[in-house]
Amino acid sequence: MVEKPDWDAPLAEAYDRALGYLTALPDRPVGSTATRADLLAALGGPLPEGPRDAREVVADLAVAAEPGLVNTPSGRFFGFVVGGAHPAALAADWLAATWDQNACLAALSPAASAVEEVAGEWLVRLFGLPAQTSVGFVTGGQMANFTALAAARHEVLRRAGWDVEADGLAGAPRLRVLAGRHRHSTIDRALRFLGLGRNAIIPIDTDDQGRMLPGALAEALAGGDGPAIVCAQAGGVNTGAFDPLEDVCAVAHEAGAWVHVDGAFGLWAAVTPRLRHLTAGFEQADSWATDAHKWLNVPYDSGLVFCAHPEAHRAAMGVRAGYLIHGADGERDAIDYTPDFSRRARGFAVYAALRSLGRGGVADLVERCCTLAGRFAERLAAHDGVEVLNDVSLNQVLVRFLSADGDHDGHTRAVVERVQRDGTCWMSGTTWEGRAAMRISVSNWTTDQDDVDRSVEAILRCAG
Repeated sequence: MVEKPDWDAPLAEAYDRALGYLTALPDRPVGSTATRADLLAALGGPLPEGPRDAREVVADLAVAAEPGLVNTPSGRFFGFVVGGAHPAALAADWLAATWDQNACLAALSPAASAVEEVAGEWLVRLFGLPAQTSVGFVTGGQMANFTALAAARHEVLRRAGWDVEADGLAGAPRLRVLAGRHRHSTIDRALRFLGLGRNAIIPIDTDDQGRMLPGALAEALAGGDGPAIVCAQAGGVNTGAFDPLEDVCAVAHEAGAWVHVDGAFGLWAAVTPRLRHLTAGFEQADSWATDAHKWLNVPYDSGLVFCAHPEAHRAAMGVRAGYLIHGADGERDAIDYTPDFSRRARGFAVYAALRSLGRGGVADLVERCCTLAGRFAERLAAHDGVEVLNDVSLNQVLVRFLSADGDHDGHTRAVVERVQRDGTCWMSGTTWEGRAAMRISVSNWTTDQDDVDRSVEAILRCAG
């Protein structure tokens, strides 16, 4: 007879450890404090020969792993573009793990299907996208771009008389992809996955902030023929800059091209009246990608793909098989909108975050982060030897540290390393137009003015 499971002890241990971790976050060093050797020693050893008590396993895991965590939920984590986890979203994610639903089919989880349908409709309205827009809940910006570009590949080749799902790419009309010189690397990677290859990209010139030049796009489109996809950007990963989306859409559609907008975090500017002008015209595009684990602050992983042409979306992603139980009329099968077959029910956390924050709360979160990014730039730029490289229009700040010996790149990289070791805050490094820089990304719902001021003091101290 199978022993009745003891849920109480391991879950209580996990709850206590989780609450202790979150409560102590403001006082924890933001970076990891353990070496690889430390972690392997603590976590390693031979696989046990027999079962062990579940509560002890959870406790041992927490003790061993916590020194190796980069405390990304901290209000002073400014690396990459990583949000925290809103309490409602985190709690819903715990429930999602407990319910353990496979969200690919409505038959497997009517609740997961319904919550994605509702949250998807909320998001379409929140962003101001066309009413018929379809939505897919994916892992992140990479798979959101992949999914959107798969739909784009289907549609532009269909218009050219080619069925890529049936016949593949061999013999198909050559497809051109036009994207800004400062596009995100997930665009290139998605094209590799789709069999189009990096060489399908025609790079378009940009201005000094990384914004695509519509004139250069028009010239490139006119310089070739055949099916084309234009990849625009809402919020560059370094400067936060937006392509002139209205002009890009007009130029691209005039040439018969599909327009995809990569807005991993910048798309959220559309939810706030103060920043919506940055996204002007973006609703005229054909597809969009963004992340909920960035500015909506839901736990990893959570990406979103939107498509103004649901039939192309389903044609690229959908699958039919005799052993599958497909939804009846009106029921949503997530498998028709994402690359995944089996997948976790990440829609519950998105739903909870949206319902908890509401339209006003999401707008306030985005605006507050942008205001704090401006404070970073203003306070750092006031000091000699510190140069802010970008126009801070969103939540990204590029900072360069000048050295008396002229090795500004080396000095900047050294400052980034010192800041990461210091533990007060955590920023990542980057290269912008051939120059080393510190990249500060403000996207956590808990970050406040004190976090910024403490971080500025630490940065200046590490800059010497």
